[in-house]
Amino acid sequence: MPDDCLFCQMRDGAIPVEKIAQNEYAFAIRDINPRAPIHVLIIPNEHIPTAKDLTADHGQALAGVFTLATEVAKLEGVFEPGYRLAFNIGEAAGMTIYHLHLHLVGGRKLGPEG
Repeated sequence: MPDDCLFCQMRDGAIPVEKIAQNEYAFAIRDINPRAPIHVLIIPNEHIPTAKDLTADHGQALAGVFTLATEVAKLEGVFEPGYRLAFNIGEAAGMTIYHLHLHLVGGRKLGPEG
């Protein structure tokens, strides 16, 4: 893990952050620049720079990320009406922190992206 990884520092408690949910593989925090009424980041505990770096060895960690996303969707009240899950990969997609994280967005009707 790079010493300057913001999400790793949050995971380790070096930077205090309110974790709205967590499991053994990931933790969830609110996005500081929300794009919708509900915008939560699901961040794996393991430092994985981007989705390009995923391998079969990350299967359990990735399953943990998606399991936590389902839990967060229920906690935030968007499970039934619907929500969006998205990974940004690279600068052109708007990725600013190079530690894999899943965006959970909802709470309003979402339009097409891209």
